[in-house]
Amino acid sequence: MANGNYYDVTEWSEGNPSEDIGAVINNIIADVKNRQANPYINDGGKPGAVIYIPPGDYHLVSQVVVDISYLKIMGSGHGFTSSSIRFNTPSHELAHWHEVWPGGSRILVDIPEEAADDAAGRAAFLIRRDGDPRISSVEFADFCIDGLHFTGKASVNGDSENSYKNGKTGIYIASANDSFRMTGMGIIYLEHGVIAYDADALTIDGNFIAECGNCIELRGMGQASRISNNLVGAGYTGHSIYAENYGGILVSANNVFPRGKSSIHFSNVARSSITGNRFHSFYPGMLIFSGSCSENLVSSNHFLRDREPWAPMTPYDNGLDDQFGLLHINGNNNSVIANHISESIDTKFLKPSSAKPVIIRVASGKCNYIASNHIVATTEASAVNSAPNSACFSTQVEALLSTDKLISLDVVNILIEDRSIQNTILDSGTDAQVLMDKSVNAFRGTPLPGEQR
Repeated sequence: MANGNYYDVTEWSEGNPSEDIGAVINNIIADVKNRQANPYINDGGKPGAVIYIPPGDYHLVSQVVVDISYLKIMGSGHGFTSSSIRFNTPSHELAHWHEVWPGGSRILVDIPEEAADDAAGRAAFLIRRDGDPRISSVEFADFCIDGLHFTGKASVNGDSENSYKNGKTGIYIASANDSFRMTGMGIIYLEHGVIAYDADALTIDGNFIAECGNCIELRGMGQASRISNNLVGAGYTGHSIYAENYGGILVSANNVFPRGKSSIHFSNVARSSITGNRFHSFYPGMLIFSGSCSENLVSSNHFLRDREPWAPMTPYDNGLDDQFGLLHINGNNNSVIANHISESIDTKFLKPSSAKPVIIRVASGKCNYIASNHIVATTEASAVNSAPNSACFSTQVEALLSTDKLISLDVVNILIEDRSIQNTILDSGTDAQVLMDKSVNAFRGTPLPGEQR
């Protein structure tokens, strides 16, 4: 028996999904609302629907507005491929590529610039509903949202495709919401990948969200949400993972790529966990706790900061100097435990050149606990491949694997500023590598080889 709550955009009777899938999906949602108007029938009433997007290219000119619960929009493949590599590859080489654009079930965001001048107005999918209860259980799965081109002015040479700006957003959740899910998505070349306001029990799992100005932004306020198992990477202008005024976030098992202005930025976030992630960055400020972040756990992560090795992107950075810290912490009672932190960079790229880089900087707050972190700081002569046409993949992998010629780099493992007191620092650096007022903070240094304790 056919299920009336399952829709295929290519079989819907009104509109052409190849020309404007947004108009087709909006029409389907209207049909669901019309058929499921009664909120209570035999202990049920509004089961929602599934909207299926087969593999293919679908232009989106009309914004999709989701204002019903229990809706799943799904495809059959996230279709991600690097647009950044493509736009930095000479045209004569592109002529020999097997494929040029992202694929799978792919939505091409063609919302015109004049449609709106804010992130919500130019979002491919806008989720918004007033009243009670909160909109719930909306799911996005297994399709690609492609912003196509960046159109802003890049910070160095004006190259639009490296600007990470086009005013477009993939998914914008404007209303308080419960138990939303995003799984298996490919989100690329948007100024904002995912923005979620006032989320409760949000799941962002197993997605490929990269080459966006900002990738994941949890805004407003929220709780009990999970960001896990994603491949994520923003541009030098924005955040890979950002959250503000949230409690109980779990950020785990993500692989965060290196070009984001920050790998992860918490602002006024409390009682949340950042565990078991691999963070890679070309800039300081990998992890930032701003405002007053309290009782957060940062544990068992791998942090790596090195220098951008791919010639087309070497002119760009996030504007921070190396004394800012790879990890920059403001707040109280946070725990930074058992992380592996690597900095490997040629000294000529350090800013300012006369100062030691700082690995962990506690700028303000009290009673933070920093223990058993293994900090490895190394340097060697620059091996950056300056050839403009060198392959991004091979260049970056070679840079990651080049460890045999490294020598020690003198750094400040931990800097505790004077306005931060009552902190405990254990086994995360020698006495010379930790700068702090030991009269108002507790300290136990990492023993040097041959020392007896």
